[in-house]
This record gives sequence, structure tokens and C-alpha cells, in this order.
Amino acid sequence: MKYLKYLSALLIFPLYSSTVIYSSVYVDVINEVQVNNTSIIIDNNKITAIKKGFIDIDKNDELIDFRGYTLLPGLMDMHVHFGGEYQSKAKRPIKVERETEAILATQHAYKTLKAGFTTVRQLGDSGMVAISLRDAINSNQLIGPRIFTSGKSIATTGGHGDPTNGLNSDSYEYPTAEDGVINGPYDAYAAVRQRYKDGADGIKLTVTGGVLSLAKSQDNPQFTLEEVDAVVAAAKDYGMWVAVHAHGSKGMKRAVIAGVDSVEHGTFMTEEVMDLMIKNNTYYVPTISAGEFVAAKSKIDNYFPEIVRPKAASVGPQIGATFRKAHQRGVMIAFGTDAGVQPHGTNADEFIFMVKYGMSPMKAIKSATINTAKLLKINKDLGSIEVGKTADLIAIKGNPVSDIKNIRNVKFVMKDGKQIIF
Repeated sequence: MKYLKYLSALLIFPLYSSTVIYSSVYVDVINEVQVNNTSIIIDNNKITAIKKGFIDIDKNDELIDFRGYTLLPGLMDMHVHFGGEYQSKAKRPIKVERETEAILATQHAYKTLKAGFTTVRQLGDSGMVAISLRDAINSNQLIGPRIFTSGKSIATTGGHGDPTNGLNSDSYEYPTAEDGVINGPYDAYAAVRQRYKDGADGIKLTVTGGVLSLAKSQDNPQFTLEEVDAVVAAAKDYGMWVAVHAHGSKGMKRAVIAGVDSVEHGTFMTEEVMDLMIKNNTYYVPTISAGEFVAAKSKIDNYFPEIVRPKAASVGPQIGATFRKAHQRGVMIAFGTDAGVQPHGTNADEFIFMVKYGMSPMKAIKSATINTAKLLKINKDLGSIEVGKTADLIAIKGNPVSDIKNIRNVKFVMKDGKQIIF
């Protein structure tokens, strides 16, 4: 019934000429200040004025009174995986069909929006799940955040993301560029063009080994510089961003030199790589909460396959330390969680870890708003509470700038000028 109430409302002309929000305090992430006692006026889906004090409203206007709350721009998570959540060996099903992933993805999107995240970047799934979900949300058939997606990630043979890892050689056909496995620059172009054809917004590469794949190494380089160069060149031809999963420094260095937009995880990032990222304006998406999650689970017998357990134990504790050093050095940081490793809807836990490892609450909030908008190149429309921008707003009970834990207390979500009723 909640879905029907929301969807039916979209089919009716608005009853109000404007929406006016009374705000005791909103966070200005551009200037990194808190602004007290204002009235925010919204027409259709845009913020058209911000006035001092609590103005008188017209009888045809809608009033939303959030005195006593803190308003933030809608939050953004640059690394999610709708459609999956990691489960222990005991609970893991024998097989998961794509149709199951698609059904679960709708629930994951709903939970994420409810947590205050109005925009996400989905970095890899079984193919068309997030692309289809994005389109269904954009056409108001489903409730969820605004999605930017890479479609299926791209790996090399045997690398992190090769879907045939761990399978008997007689049980599969050799994967192709369309399947997300490439070898050489020619394949790189074919894979990028396939994702463009599929309708992806960007490209996700796995340039080093990974934690949860059924392969020994977590950090060895798995793309040559020529392969990464080809992916980036092809992506630029089609107006697509490139995000790279990377734990080891050698693979990271190749990716940053090639001109990728963001490095995900960055576990064993060196100072040399940090300086290259600063020089090349490359964003770092740390996903500390995923590292903390796998580190904790690695202590539990039979939670992970034995080939995964030592990787989780070593990678998890390192991500926080790397984040601290990268932040202190001045690397640009964009918020991301890797939700799907840990449960969806717990995205705000990342803020807690960011502050724990040395970032101020204001900077952490900024990393999930204007910084993420800049990474996606949508900062002219989103990422801050400003006149002329799209009305993506959330209301928090308590003040997360004074205590970041309050950011979990989301009481109201507005996306694209529409109130979301949960």
C-alpha cells in the first residue's frame, strides 16, 4: 500500500503552488557551515529561494516544519551492489538466479533510500540488474535512489570478477568481453562498447585481486597499463566514467596514470600513488565499512571459504589506516561503502568509521554530498542545498556535525522535490 500511495500521488497534479520548509539548521557543505533559522522554498523539483527566518506562507503553499531537526543534502554512496548481500557458508544458497538478484535489488534500493541516500553508484552486478532498476525508478515504477551504474564489471582471465573462478573447467564456456573478461586492448574496447550498448553510465574495472573472489591474491596487478589505457580511452569516447577496484599499489598506479576517475578500496595505497591521485584529480572511495565487516567475519570459523578468510583478515584492518593517511595527505575523497558486502541500509556506518579514522564530521558529510556530486559531474544540480539545485533533502533528528552518530537518525527524505513516504 505504501508503494501504491506514492505512485498514485505522482499521477495527480500538485495540490500546492510551492513547498516551504522551516529549518532550524541546515548544513551548507559548500562553505562548511551550519545555517540557522531559514525557510527553504521549493517549486516543482527545484529550490527557488532560501530566506532568513520563518516566512508567512500562502494558503496554497505546503508547509513542512523541521524546526528541531538538521537538514542535509540527500546523501550519495559511490559504491553499492544492489541485488546481493554476502552470506556465510552455512546460509549461502547453492545458486542465485539473476531474477532473484533483480527482485532483491528493489528491496535493497528501498532500504538505501530510507537511510537517506538519494543517489548511488552501482559498481557491478550480473549484467542488467541495476540498469533495469535505474530505468524503473526513473520512470516512477519503483521507489529508490537515483542510480548511476557500470553494469557488469570488467576483469581479466582468472582475475577478481571473472565469473568462472572456482568452477570446474568442464562446466563453463570460456568467458568473453561481453561476459566481463578481457585480455588485451582489443577486448577492452569490445567490453566498453558492449556496456555502452547495454545502457551503462560508466565502467568498473577490477585492476587487482580482491577479497571475496575465489582466487589466491588480493592485491596483485591484473590489468596491463595498455589494457587500462584502452578501457579509459574507449570510455572517454562514449562519455563514460571509469571506477577501479584496487587493493594493491602497482595496479592502482597503472590505473591512475591511465586517467581513471576513482580508485575503490585503495587498501595498500602508497604515498607515491596518493601523490599521483592528487596530481591527476583522481577520487578515492575508501569503503572502510566493508573492510571492517570482512575483518570481523574473518574471525568466525566457516563464515568465509578458506581461500577468502586470510585475505579478509589482512585487508580489513588496513583500509582505515590507509584512509587516515590519504586524508591527511590531501587525496580527494568521495563516500562509498561497498554495501552488499555488508547489509544494505547500513550505509551510514561509513561516516562513523571515517570520523574514527581522523576525518571531521563536516568533511565526512561533504564527502557524501558535494564531493560525490563532483565525481559524478552532477554538482550543478545536486550535492548541496542551494538556490537553483534539485530538491534532494533529508532531515536528521539531532545534529550529525556535533555527533556523527546522529546521521543514522533519518526522519524525512525528499528526492527530486517529492516527499518519500515509507
